[in-house]
Amino acid sequence: MPLTDNTIRNAKPHQKPVRLYDSGGLYLEVAPSGGKWWRFKYRFDGKEKRISLGTYPETSLKEAREKRDHARKLVAQGIDPSAERKATKTAESETFEAIYREWLEKFSPRWAPSHKENIVRRIEKDILPWLGARPIAELKAADLLTALRRIEARGALESAHRTKQACGQVFRYAVATGRAERDPTADLRGALPPSTKKSFAAITDPKDVGALLRVIDGYEGSFIVRCALRLAPLVFVRPGELRQAEWSEFDLERGEWRIPGSKMKMKEPHIVPLSRQALVILEELRPFTGTGRYLFPSERSRDRPMSDGTVNAALRRMGYGSDVMTGHGFRTTACSILNEQGWNRDAIERQLSHAERNKVRAAYHRAEHLPERRKMMQAWADYLDSLKNGADIIPLSAPQFGIR
Repeated sequence: MPLTDNTIRNAKPHQKPVRLYDSGGLYLEVAPSGGKWWRFKYRFDGKEKRISLGTYPETSLKEAREKRDHARKLVAQGIDPSAERKATKTAESETFEAIYREWLEKFSPRWAPSHKENIVRRIEKDILPWLGARPIAELKAADLLTALRRIEARGALESAHRTKQACGQVFRYAVATGRAERDPTADLRGALPPSTKKSFAAITDPKDVGALLRVIDGYEGSFIVRCALRLAPLVFVRPGELRQAEWSEFDLERGEWRIPGSKMKMKEPHIVPLSRQALVILEELRPFTGTGRYLFPSERSRDRPMSDGTVNAALRRMGYGSDVMTGHGFRTTACSILNEQGWNRDAIERQLSHAERNKVRAAYHRAEHLPERRKMMQAWADYLDSLKNGADIIPLSAPQFGIR
């Protein structure tokens, strides 16, 4: 006699599994634990087989019968429902999206958070909607080029090139794990116009730097954003490193900000000596965000850092266009003026956490040479104060340390 919803609801568990039969090979198995499982029993190639059709009540009686009917049709067509299900699961695990997420989970723990954000944004916005559900082994160069040209069409040529590079890494991972034969991005060489990477706009004239600092002091937006703007020229780290700064990384008594290698572009820990002026800003900020994780949390959630466009948006609000000054430009400002004023180039490069190809200089960088960097950072902060106060342009006191 076919099952009813009332019979299923009232079915009680026993010491051993109990089977309640419906029709056409469908039955409900009630486990001793009380769980209720739909099963379909059938014969294929002379052998009795069973497959699960879900649990009750997540799968209703009507839905279980529909799944049974589908499975019976497969049997009638000479297709084993169990084998067909395994093939479907395999196909689902070999789509571009599935392999991308597997690759992301495996490798992203080694990346800087900002790098991961960029990769995720590019692929999930511009690739997955078009190619995500397709088996990766079937994708051709032309398929990827169509998606990349959508990015190019909106004027984001640099992003198109970077997206292609990220996709290439996913394809090569698929090849290495035996789920694709080759990387089709290799066939796209020359398919996109070359991108002309623009340098970040920056103010390097000392008088204009002084004017910018005065405008920052008068910023009328969020106090937290104003603190970020005031701190940026004093530490000249990358924008992502600044906005993701955590209170646990700061030792205010020693006057140091120690950024872990996982956040750095070069994957090496970085020490930022803090000037007296930087410490004043941090002390002013601490009552507002010091009980949380981030120095500069998002306005929407204290559990996330401010967005990557916040500082640039504040500069625009103050009248500095993207062709005049950017958040990244504070690094250029410091690098340009410090070099002009005669500070040790190695100390400047180390403070900027730039990669060094020369082995001798690289060894110097690893040694860190904190004493001269501390002097340089304090002299730089004092110099910025003089510019902000409208003093005549005077050179920094720049003692020469080591080889220049």
